[in-house]
Amino acid sequence: DVDECALGLDDCHPDAICQNTPKLYKCMCKVGYTSEGKKCEDIDECDNDFNGGCVHECFNIPGNYRCTCYDGFMLAHDGHNCLDMDECVFNNGGCQHVCVNTVGSYECRCKAGFFLSDNQHTCIHRSEEGMSCMNKDHGCAHICRETPKGGVACECRPGFELSKNQRSCILTCNHGNGGCQHTCDDAEHGPVCGCHPKYVLHADGRTCLEREEAAVEVSEGNTTAAADVDKRVKRRLLMETCAVNNGGCDRTCKDTSTGVHCSCPVGFTLQFDGKTCKDIDECQSNNGGCDHFCKNTVGSFDCSCRKGFKLLTDEKSCQDIDECSFERACDHTCVNHPGTFECACDKGYALYGFTHCGDINECSINNGGCQQLCVNTLGDYECLCHSNYKLHWNKKDCVETKDPLSDNVSPKVLLHCIKSGGSDRCFLSCSPDIQVFSDASAIKISVTFKLNEGKCSLKKTEMFQEGLEQMTPERQNSVMESFHYVNLTCSSGKKVHGALSRLTATREIFITADFELETSRKEVTDTCDVRCARKKTEKRFRKTIRTLRKTVSRDQFRIRVSGTDHEVARKALKPSEPQQSCGVGQLHPGNRCGELGGSWERSTSCVSLLCRGLASSEGPWLTCPGERGGLGVQNSGCSPGEYSPDGFKPCLPCPLGTYQPEAGRVSCFPCGGGLTTRHSGASLFQDCETKVQCSPGHFYNTTTHRCIRCAIGTYQPEFGQNYCISCPGNTTTDFDGSTNVTQCKNRQCGGELGDYTGYIESPNYPGDYPANTECTWNINPPPKRRILIVVPEIFLPIEDECGDYLVMRKSSSSNSVTTYETCQTYERPIAFTSRSKKLWIQFKSNEGNSAKGFQVPYVTYDEDYQELIEDIVRDGRLYASENHQEILKDKKLIKALFDVLAHPQNYFKYTAQESREMFPRSFIRLLRSKVSRFLRPYK
Repeated sequence: DVDECALGLDDCHPDAICQNTPKLYKCMCKVGYTSEGKKCEDIDECDNDFNGGCVHECFNIPGNYRCTCYDGFMLAHDGHNCLDMDECVFNNGGCQHVCVNTVGSYECRCKAGFFLSDNQHTCIHRSEEGMSCMNKDHGCAHICRETPKGGVACECRPGFELSKNQRSCILTCNHGNGGCQHTCDDAEHGPVCGCHPKYVLHADGRTCLEREEAAVEVSEGNTTAAADVDKRVKRRLLMETCAVNNGGCDRTCKDTSTGVHCSCPVGFTLQFDGKTCKDIDECQSNNGGCDHFCKNTVGSFDCSCRKGFKLLTDEKSCQDIDECSFERACDHTCVNHPGTFECACDKGYALYGFTHCGDINECSINNGGCQQLCVNTLGDYECLCHSNYKLHWNKKDCVETKDPLSDNVSPKVLLHCIKSGGSDRCFLSCSPDIQVFSDASAIKISVTFKLNEGKCSLKKTEMFQEGLEQMTPERQNSVMESFHYVNLTCSSGKKVHGALSRLTATREIFITADFELETSRKEVTDTCDVRCARKKTEKRFRKTIRTLRKTVSRDQFRIRVSGTDHEVARKALKPSEPQQSCGVGQLHPGNRCGELGGSWERSTSCVSLLCRGLASSEGPWLTCPGERGGLGVQNSGCSPGEYSPDGFKPCLPCPLGTYQPEAGRVSCFPCGGGLTTRHSGASLFQDCETKVQCSPGHFYNTTTHRCIRCAIGTYQPEFGQNYCISCPGNTTTDFDGSTNVTQCKNRQCGGELGDYTGYIESPNYPGDYPANTECTWNINPPPKRRILIVVPEIFLPIEDECGDYLVMRKSSSSNSVTTYETCQTYERPIAFTSRSKKLWIQFKSNEGNSAKGFQVPYVTYDEDYQELIEDIVRDGRLYASENHQEILKDKKLIKALFDVLAHPQNYFKYTAQESREMFPRSFIRLLRSKVSRFLRPYK
């Protein structure tokens, strides 16, 4: 026998099973298909009097079927019946006060003294006087509208019809299936309920019981009799067929040559008894294919995502929400992370309220470290000095200025040449507190010295000290000249070009010095005027230069810069080392370029050594070109806890009773109030031995020797400080004694109010709002436009006895028509239309607890669409699923939705593909049914 099935020689239909027989083979259609096997057709299980056994909706699928329930119901464990879903269990149904579950739906109710607002979820305070919609006696069952003449008119929620008395509302089958568990038919006085053929109506007229259950309920006394009959029937029907008792199958029954064959709908599996169907928990296998969370339901399952992620329209995948792509995410820099984001501020700014940046007032932190005056600027600050003082190069300390032409002028740039042992030796000393004055009497001279081959280099030396000892005023042996400015540069001659240039490169070194010399007043006498004095000075100057020229050529020239001694050295060239020729005004620094911030190798770079004064607030620097802005690298400065007359080494420790937190300073700060320090070299105010230890939120007053609470608008996070830090930008604190920058809050009311779209937000959002704040906004849309508002979430402290509240009404009058009010946290989104054409909105907080507050967007729409918009936002299905709620919280989706509501023609901007990618299928289904009903009401 050939097995045609195994060899694929059969001609069975793809939906048939091939069974080998001794002579040939036979084809049998699979369960869910019918015909003789060579040809199989799908059985439409839904196309029968029993609706496939489904009590609500039956969907046929190839080889099977699936039952689904209307909104407000869930599938029973048998996969066919539908049971009421209790919406009140999840988040109180989104009701502000009381949630009451009904068959197929739910309703919100309010406590005494309140009535339900038009959005059917939040509650509004009743007003006592006047016949208006704010009065408790207006008599409308659902929605009250004020008429132009001053009366009131009633309206009903979607799914209800206004009764003849124009006050009460009659339920229809369009709302929660009319409160019926199975079938609903509209009649004159309301819905009439019915049941699936396998069920009978319960005495309550709404719910349905299986026929067996009904029989038991009717004859509670005859239970034994009923059971006996059941046994007799079973004995008689030993030969099972689908015609009797559905062949004993839970779900679908099919007669085959081998007897009855049972099968189950999608989402269920047949048990070992071959009869019963059990719900498959899809979440057990590979988490149901969900990226994050999987929740099993009867016959199906739902996926959801962690906070900071959104469910894609495949309803399984989760995608990180890029908060940085939203408008107004951060004031300065936004960094997205999976599930969250963080904001960072530019230098000189501090973060407050999670996303905002405010200028730091550095002057509030120990006076910015300035010795005298501190001035705060946006993102920075600067130190200033009193008159008769000028700023030191460290930009913090102040140095006393002296008249540049007075006789007691201290040398700024000192060139001192001495004869010693028959030869001259010259020293050039740059003092750190130089100030440049341009003066007509200044003599400018530029001189160039030529050295033999080598390369420009400046190396440290210890030989200066001996020179200083010989700096005695031996007039006959030495010349001493004081300058206001010297610029010393070194450059090299050109290479010899040719084949052997790399080996025989000779390079001559030129050192150029630009001097600027003042004419001394002492030279001006009755017999010698200024011009004569200038000539004398110039003559003497040239003599000094001649001496200098000799010393340079003999390597007897020393330079002191900022307290460190150097000598101009010549390095022999290494033939293998390709040299970079220095430009004018530059010299090779050898291997180092100063020491502060670490030294680095730069043997082929050029530097210019410039001793220049404080007119440009600069000190003596070795400038390395190629660094940012030619930034100078300073020589070794004093460490915190030390000082020296010029801020450079050698340094002294701060004396007892003083401290210095910064490097490179010329003095130390006194502790004040006669306080001393435990040791010299103190670097912090905390090293001062105060009488009491101040806790954070306080500062130590050195006059009264007490701890004083930080004033409003300042804070101090540390123990034992002598100052409080000002809040960044225009923020302030709610109370005194603050300990953290998070307590600094912006009191400005937020928002942008546009004609078509806009938003309002609580001050300091998304940080906690300040205490005792009051904000009011007015939304006045253009003519023939109405307002739609979405409150994605609102955070107000619950335990505050309604101390903080948000209210939206027609005007500031407490009796005017109110659209919305709340004084509690409400994390479920809610959308609603304004009850008045314009809105007056107020937010108020007391001195009690605070919270994150709110950011509430709004859109204005053409009033011709009023009916459609209200139909959408009042439909409980909009809020029923978590996926729908996420739409109302998703800033990008809300923007797209508002874009279409404000300008309906923009609907065509979004392709079908885009909207499918943006919104879940269930949401599009909900909108499509409403839009098509609104646009084609008669079809």
